[in-house]
Order: sequence, then C-alpha cells, then structure tokens
Amino acid sequence: MSLFDSYGAYRGRFAPSPSGPLHFGSLVAALASYLDAKANKGTWLVRIEDIDTPRVVAGSSDLILKTLEAYGLYWDDKVSYQSQNIPHYENVLEQLRSQQLVYGCQCTRKQIKACGGFYHNTCRELNLPLDHNAIRLKQAHPVYQFVDGIRGQINVSANFAKEDYIVKRRDQLFAYQLVVVLDDIQQKITHIVRGADLLDPTVRQISLFKMLSQPIPQFSHVPLAVAEPGFKLSKQNHAPAIDLQNPNLTLIDALRFLGIANDSDAHQLAFASRDEILSWGTAQWALNKVHQTQEIQVIPHDQQFRFKAL
Repeated sequence: MSLFDSYGAYRGRFAPSPSGPLHFGSLVAALASYLDAKANKGTWLVRIEDIDTPRVVAGSSDLILKTLEAYGLYWDDKVSYQSQNIPHYENVLEQLRSQQLVYGCQCTRKQIKACGGFYHNTCRELNLPLDHNAIRLKQAHPVYQFVDGIRGQINVSANFAKEDYIVKRRDQLFAYQLVVVLDDIQQKITHIVRGADLLDPTVRQISLFKMLSQPIPQFSHVPLAVAEPGFKLSKQNHAPAIDLQNPNLTLIDALRFLGIANDSDAHQLAFASRDEILSWGTAQWALNKVHQTQEIQVIPHDQQFRFKAL
C-alpha cells in the first residue's frame, strides 16, 4: 500500500530545532523540502523540534518562523511543537513497555566507545528498571539499506542497523529517533527532504515505521553545506544567520547549491522578485537535478557564495 493510498496527497515538512537562527545550511534544507512539496502540489508543514530542552535557545522558534516568512516559505497548516506532544510520546512508550519492546540500559557513552563505538545490546536481558536508566528499543526490524530519492541505494553497517537504540534518555528527555517518527505518523507525512547528515539514522526510522505497522515516507537527502570538509554549517558551530532583509541573493545561492540553477540562471534571477524566484525554482525543481554528493563547501565571495563539491 502506498502512502498516497493511505493519506491521499503529498505531505512534506521542515523540522528545525530552535537552538539558534537559521543559517545557510538550514535554508537549503527548508527550500528543498518546500520546493519538493510545491512542485508536487502538496502540503508543506513546519514542525519545531524543541524536545531537547537543554539545546533550546529562547526566542529561536519565533525567529525561525520570521525568517521563513522573510524568505517567502509559508507553511500550509498550524506550526506544531514537539514540547506540546509529550503526552502522546508517553502513551506510545507505555504501549512499547507493555509489549516488552523496551528495556533499561545503564551503559555510558564511554563504555560503548570502548567496545568499538557500537552498542551490543548489553543490557537487553538484565531486567534493569526503566527509572533512572536510559530506555532502549529492542531492534526487531533491522534495516540495512533503503532507496533515497536523490542518492539512490544507501547501505549502512550491520552493527548500526541491529543496534538497540535509545528512545528515552537517562535525563528523562525523549530521544529524536522515537519522536520524529511519531510526529511524522501523526502528521501523515509522505515525503521527507532533509540534510545528508541524517542518512544513516533513516534506517532506524524506517525500522520503527515497520514496527508500528505504519506506511514509510519517501526519504531524500540533500548535500550538507560545510565550511570545510567534515565541518558542517550548524548552530553549534556558530554558523552566521542568514539575512532577513535581503533574501533574494541567498535564495538564488541556495538554488545554485542544490543544482537547480546554474550561473546563467542566477544572473537572470538577480533581477526577479522573491516570489518570482520561488516560482521559478518550483517550476524547475526535480530530485534528479540535486547534487548527489555528501558535502558541498560554502565559500564566501563578494555578496554571494562559491561552492565546491567534496
């Protein structure tokens, strides 16, 4: 059964964490997901992933939404917030507990690193209490590969695919791997376009969709914007915020980064309005035009960027 059979229409989303203002790499992910939704005459949603409260920066959620509006990336339904969905996460976790699909784990990151960096399901049979321990999900449907809408077949290591992973942390915060899937199910997401840093975790999310007997979205991963090889633009790395006052050149740069616009297109679009740029991008959009590389280096040059595929 396809997602269109289940849900009836294309539904995509952009799901930033409110740990700082949007930077160029964030814009690339937002624009790609927006264009894919609009080119398919679908619905584009915005979800604020604020479940990791220690990383939340006050005022960031409002600033992110203000930035999206400044760039003409208007969402089609009410913005959702993970922090408002905790009762749902608790309910699902209780169902998993009642089915004996989760267990307490006392292993530290240091211990796991000493064992080669992969968790070998050490605590699965120890019957440790769930309170005051991390809670791991028993991996019942390991996924070793999937077909990405941009990159084609993606393979991951067997150790990673078979690993029982954390769904609730020792500090009692829910883990990304659980809540992102529950949110996508709840919002009936059919297509996910996001950054290539999430390629490997996708197999865990696919396995959880299977465990919950839910349709699996189409995943597509755009290249990461990096300042230098292996050093992605991110809020944690203090990447500069994008300009809210003059969005046009940055939008054009994002289209160039993705492979949708070439230098000649960029020259012509320099005289277009913001909405004309987005309309042009929607008309030109196709996943097979997007660069398939893992990383693209972003090099400041005058008022625009230069890019180097890595």
